[in-house]
Amino acid sequence: MLRRSVPVLVVALLLATPVATAWLIGDLTDREARRLAAEGVRLDYALRPISLGATGDRVVGVLACVLVVLSLALLIRATATRTLDSRWWTVLLALVLAGVLIGFAWRVMTAGGIGANIGAGLVVLAGGPVLLLLLIVAAVQAFRLRRRAA
Repeated sequence: MLRRSVPVLVVALLLATPVATAWLIGDLTDREARRLAAEGVRLDYALRPISLGATGDRVVGVLACVLVVLSLALLIRATATRTLDSRWWTVLLALVLAGVLIGFAWRVMTAGGIGANIGAGLVVLAGGPVLLLLLIVAAVQAFRLRRRAA
């Protein structure tokens, strides 16, 4: 039973991690920009934030956090019962870190401001190569593990 659920748990973990990270970080619009927005000034965005309203955002955020914790707990259990080879955690760790980076980047890119969003440019310039490196590490390690198993 647990062996068949491992891929589902991995997918759930990888999809929920960026959402949970973004929700936990919260809106990064600074205090001055919020004050100006309250006065009617239109804020500039690198990307417009997506919102389901305060309640919808909270529900999605809490569900994502629960899914991350539950998936991690069940994957740890699968490792303890030797259903999941512990060597696959190097792949999972790289992909989870990539998800955290994506969630963080989303919050930086959707922060409102007046004028240029310098953080958005820095996320693209610094975060892009880091994300690429994490994905390459995960792919190479997964390839090695699959080749060993065959």
